[in-house]
Amino acid sequence: MKEKTSITLSRDVLARIDRLAGLKSRSSFIEAVLRRYLRDRARAAAAERDLARINAAADQLNSEAAEVMEYQASGE
Repeated sequence: MKEKTSITLSRDVLARIDRLAGLKSRSSFIEAVLRRYLRDRARAAAAERDLARINAAADQLNSEAAEVMEYQASGE
């Protein structure tokens, strides 16, 4: 279900929207742009979370590898 809203945009932005929208209505064009933006933001947030998990795992693995190398270097 859609809800009607009102926004205020500068004339130059509206002119660019109208050129880019082509045969689409302003509303459908703006909605499509916002959907893409929101999707991209969600993907970026997920990528950041994944990277943090990978880095945390890498830190743990690097620490374990350093311990093994230290043990091997000591000749024990």
